[in-house]
Amino acid sequence: MNKRLSTSLSLAVSVASTQFALGANTATETNEIEQVLVRGAYFGQQVASGAKTPTLLVNVPQSISIMSADQMQDQAMTSIAEVMQYTPGVSIGQGEDHRDQITLRGQNTTADFFVDGLRDDVQYFRPLYNLERVEILRGSNALLFGRGGGGGVVNRVTKVADTQDSFTTVGANIDSFGATLATLDTNVRISDNQALRINGMLQGIENHRDFKDGERWAINPTYTLKLADSTQLVASWETIDDDRIVDRGVPSTNGRPVTGFTETFFGDPNLNQATFEGDIVRLRLDHRFSSSWTSNATVQWADYDKYYENLYPIGFNDIDNIVALDGYYDAQARENLLAQFNLVGQVDWLGLGHTVLAGVETGKQKTDNERADVRFFDSNDDQITLAFSDPLAIPGYEFTAPVRDRNSEVTFSSAFLQDEIALNEHWIVVAGARIDRFEIDVVDAIEINNGAADGNDGFLSSSDTEVSPRAGLIYKPSEDLSFYLSYSKSFLPRSGDQFLTLTPTTASLAPEQFENQEVGFKWNIADNFSLAASLFEITRDNGTAVDPNDPERSVLTGTETRGLELQVMGTPTDRLSLNASYSFLEGEELGQFDNGVAANQDLAQLPRHKVTLWADYTLNSQWRGGFGVVHQSEQYATLSNAVTLPSFTRVDAALFWDATNELSLQLNAENLLDEDYFPDSHNDNNISVGRPFNVAVGATYRF
Repeated sequence: MNKRLSTSLSLAVSVASTQFALGANTATETNEIEQVLVRGAYFGQQVASGAKTPTLLVNVPQSISIMSADQMQDQAMTSIAEVMQYTPGVSIGQGEDHRDQITLRGQNTTADFFVDGLRDDVQYFRPLYNLERVEILRGSNALLFGRGGGGGVVNRVTKVADTQDSFTTVGANIDSFGATLATLDTNVRISDNQALRINGMLQGIENHRDFKDGERWAINPTYTLKLADSTQLVASWETIDDDRIVDRGVPSTNGRPVTGFTETFFGDPNLNQATFEGDIVRLRLDHRFSSSWTSNATVQWADYDKYYENLYPIGFNDIDNIVALDGYYDAQARENLLAQFNLVGQVDWLGLGHTVLAGVETGKQKTDNERADVRFFDSNDDQITLAFSDPLAIPGYEFTAPVRDRNSEVTFSSAFLQDEIALNEHWIVVAGARIDRFEIDVVDAIEINNGAADGNDGFLSSSDTEVSPRAGLIYKPSEDLSFYLSYSKSFLPRSGDQFLTLTPTTASLAPEQFENQEVGFKWNIADNFSLAASLFEITRDNGTAVDPNDPERSVLTGTETRGLELQVMGTPTDRLSLNASYSFLEGEELGQFDNGVAANQDLAQLPRHKVTLWADYTLNSQWRGGFGVVHQSEQYATLSNAVTLPSFTRVDAALFWDATNELSLQLNAENLLDEDYFPDSHNDNNISVGRPFNVAVGATYRF
């Protein structure tokens, strides 16, 4: 058995025993979960903590993809975006190069991110250094996570201190652009019931783009205390510091991204900067009442400070050789206090097996936000047109007085109940609902100064009470095969996913509504090989989208997204591990008219076809090889449908050498064919340029 397989096997047993065996009501069921988990390679996780119950994935009526720490390390991934590129039904957004932004099943979001099941919704780039895995749960499902999540959610599962052993792993990586990454993972077993673990990282940001650089570091200590055989406390603190140049890519011309400017920076490196500081403190208490009932209670406090300023292109004329620019700065501070309690029971009632989930959640989130425009001296405006040069010769400018100065306070509370009922050995019914109470109060300093004559005195509030149901039906002709039907709903209040857009008009509107209908199957073909497929439709009522004529405004719209998702994962042979997927997506607006004529546009950042493959082949006890492909068909940059991002195929490869029992080396080659491509965008004139061929060398040492 090679070292990586052995490590994955041990990790799987640990995850099974610490997170899910407590919920088993018989020894047989516990052993079954562990047997399924002990598979090594990329097929090691057959339960998702995001589902909140110890239900095997084959019995969950929902599409779930899991990216293991092993695969993220093998592919030298450093960002959520890189994980999403290998996930069906999900496409990445540029996020203005200062935040994670993705589109899940046609629903664009900057906020549907969770860490260990709790909200992590502020805008920043989330690191991967301290993760056991990333879980992507697709489909609207407010029962599990509350508001938002119209297309699904991304849940990061972090490493915790292990009382079983002491170990240390250090890693280092450098690529041909000069980007670096150093990581530390050290676990100290203090006693039979105590352990301390520290994960840390230091990243130097470089790539193929002119002026693009930065630095990011983070540290995450965790402490585990077993208070009793049935009770465990885990304390965690993570602090993150991110300082980087903001690069919003290239503009477009004639409906396509401009070409020939792979390295050109369309901004001012002295201005285009973003800083982020975040602290997340969490306490979790797990308790087993009996062999049938378990609970967990978590409290999380988080403090985020974010600042970015940028100039960015808003147009390009390749005939007259001129470029148009716009710019602003934005400062945001947020404080979150969240508490969650989950109770899980696996019992027999009235001759039927039940897995019951009940819980409550409450929280308060405070946000302060200020934004000001750039004012160019030559144009006396926040926009300017100038002759193109490389680098740009940008005339003088300053920032205006704030054009947005708001603070908001969100409070929410919810309760939920779900029951998974095993009618017999072939049929399972899942049913439940969640009730959420969401309240927001906004103080708009600019509107207060302007007076109330315009109908807005600067003091705005809104409240919503929503019930979100979930229902599923599962048919299991055998233990390893399931067919399912699923229906679920979610909602999003009118304040936007960052609580910054409330107006007198939107305060009176009902929340956006998301409805997911899905049919699919999951098949564990063998103990080490799995296939999953789903057909779905998501409708969004009372939705919002970026105004294609003004990227800083939103327009009301309804949408409908349909699609097919396939994923194959596992080890078909002792030497080969696979993670392959395909998704087919199409979506459009609903109810848009222009002069009485239907004017529905296709949804943006929704490639019709997406194919991914990562294959890992073990040559012998010391050598492995990896091969990857990402193909994405063309997609529209925005809802205007005026600019198309061309299709692309990127080919990657890797080579791994276990030099000794302690030392492992790896070589990753990205974009082997050196293809020019544009993976994502923020609007029609902020389009990212994919990395050309590059090589990264990494080393990992364990002791």
